[in-house]
Amino acid sequence: MTSPPAAGQPSAETVAAYFRELQDRICDALVEIDGGAFDARELRGERGGVARPRVLTDGDVIEKAAVNFSHSRGDSLPLAATERRPELAGRSFEATSVSLIVHPRNPYAPTSHANIRFFIAHPPQRASDGGEEGWWFGGGFDLTPYYGFEEDAAHWHRTAAQACAPFGDDLYARYKAACDDYFYLPHRQEMRGVGGLFFDDLNQLERPAELDPFGRCFAFGRSIGDHFLAAYLPILERRKDLRYGERERGFQLYRRGRYVEFNLVYDRGTRYGLQARARTESILASLPPLAAWRYDYAPEPGSPEARLASEFLVRRDWI
Repeated sequence: MTSPPAAGQPSAETVAAYFRELQDRICDALVEIDGGAFDARELRGERGGVARPRVLTDGDVIEKAAVNFSHSRGDSLPLAATERRPELAGRSFEATSVSLIVHPRNPYAPTSHANIRFFIAHPPQRASDGGEEGWWFGGGFDLTPYYGFEEDAAHWHRTAAQACAPFGDDLYARYKAACDDYFYLPHRQEMRGVGGLFFDDLNQLERPAELDPFGRCFAFGRSIGDHFLAAYLPILERRKDLRYGERERGFQLYRRGRYVEFNLVYDRGTRYGLQARARTESILASLPPLAAWRYDYAPEPGSPEARLASEFLVRRDWI
């Protein structure tokens, strides 16, 4: 077992141990609902890094799911990690994360995504260079339906609010707004889904007061991770067996195209992984197995497909 850090001392090893356990727990839950099995590997990298990609494909309920853990070390933070923290450029670092995506087979079941990550940027070796150790958490979870159900969106956001509640009265509203901002496709002028939570550069929280800053932020990251299954599994259970036809399947593939566009054009995690020269198969495991693009498509007015855009791909107070 990993020893807990001293008060106020950030520990990538401690965070990584939790991420490994969370990966196991989420994979076990998805296997139970699907009946399939994950392709599970452990890959050793340079400087003692390790990755555990796990991918389930062609299941009865889940067409594709990827639940990946990584713990890496490097001599210089990639550009995607320093765009918001330019003062840390050139620092050696440790990074650990768990990142997951679930693409269900049934078009009435939404795609879900979650990511929690932790970075430590070490100070320069020469004291004359100045600077202190920098660390932060980031992540969240979001939901991308193909057919809208208000009870699903409300449950998703209620659970997100519950995850945030012990740590500050304003966190849910703040991180919901950040999620709406982040998961937006400017070239389409539309949101990717119904949102959820998104936070980055987190190294300060006021509650719970008895914990040091690292302990508070780590507890918040654990709360986000621990609430993912409670947020998603009831929705997947409700929708996985609904009857659908070629129309619904075609619309699902069309909307998956939007998912691909966001991940390849805007997603910072994808850019970070490629810039860090991580395993490409793991980085792109978040992409759906099938997607489609239809030229100049417009759904029939008043249809469920049209209702998705007008009522669900908008900023709303779902709670």
